[in-house]
Amino acid sequence: MLKLIYTETGLHLERLAISLETIVTQRTILALRLGQSLYVETSRAAFLLPADLPEIASLEAALSQEQGDAIALCPVDDDYVEVSLRGVWVANDRQAEEGMFLSVVRDRSEFFIYKLWQLTQTKVSFFA
Repeated sequence: MLKLIYTETGLHLERLAISLETIVTQRTILALRLGQSLYVETSRAAFLLPADLPEIASLEAALSQEQGDAIALCPVDDDYVEVSLRGVWVANDRQAEEGMFLSVVRDRSEFFIYKLWQLTQTKVSFFA
């Protein structure tokens, strides 16, 4: 499972070896114990990757094995492609801009998405 964490400072992506139901249940219990509200909604999330990454072709091959519309890869312009995922948005309220997005995809697709995202983080931190 992929976990995208949206914060005030940006996006962080993690791979988790736990079920979607377990994460949502744990987060619900935490909110109840802390007396916080919780908003959970089926949704889509997207982020950009540089189009010139050589591994994009591997991701496209992996996506051909996906069922339905769980993941979409769409060119934005000459420099970027958008990765769009279907999943669940979990936040404190409906209007929250910070929260986590959980998406369950095939292991191979998950691997390449995470690998490509890590490559972009290395580039960013190297040149920043």
